[in-house]
Amino acid sequence: MAQWIFVTEDDDGIREMIQIALESLSYQVSVFATAEETLAAVIKETPDLFIFDIMLPGMDGITAVQQLRTRSQTARTPILFLTAKDTEMDKVKGLDAGADDYLAKPFGIMELSARVRALLRRSVKQDSVIIEGDITINCATREAFLHGNPIELTYKEFELLSLLMRNKNRVVPREELLNSVWGYDFLGETRTLDTHIKSLRSKLHDTPENPQYIHTIRNVGYRFQEGKA
Repeated sequence: MAQWIFVTEDDDGIREMIQIALESLSYQVSVFATAEETLAAVIKETPDLFIFDIMLPGMDGITAVQQLRTRSQTARTPILFLTAKDTEMDKVKGLDAGADDYLAKPFGIMELSARVRALLRRSVKQDSVIIEGDITINCATREAFLHGNPIELTYKEFELLSLLMRNKNRVVPREELLNSVWGYDFLGETRTLDTHIKSLRSKLHDTPENPQYIHTIRNVGYRFQEGKA
């Protein structure tokens, strides 16, 4: 079965271009001009990926994504923002709202396709459970638990935690984390990694000053290790 993508874009020309490009790659694509239409459609069906413009008539993309992240069926569905708002603060705001990737307009179809493939590839379920001390993650259900209690992680946070736990006690360089989790060269935007690590630490009740799980190796990367280094 073809993977299904919901595209929310109010510009008719861009929306049609994206639909044609993705359908030529054998994806099933549903397009919407407003966030309200997308949210209504999600009640009936859940896609494998969302692509959202931020500046939309009526409800904006940021608000729509925040609502999607509160729904159990879309809490971890990959979301790509595609927008003309391209300052660093715009990108941080979009990622903090729950998006997993951010592509600024104007964009190339080849880059859009590569990012879509990367998000969908990493969203494929893995049949494994990882247990390290007080933390358990289920890669099949994409659930995470701390002291047996569920913790809500975004798509990127789950991928980061999974990668770090799989490499317990090994320092994972920043470049490897960016390439593995984001799937492409994130040059110039490495603060995005730090933002996600900060959020992940908060949910694990961890701090960089007194780390119990995620340790910062200055100028190199991060290491998952229980207790103080």
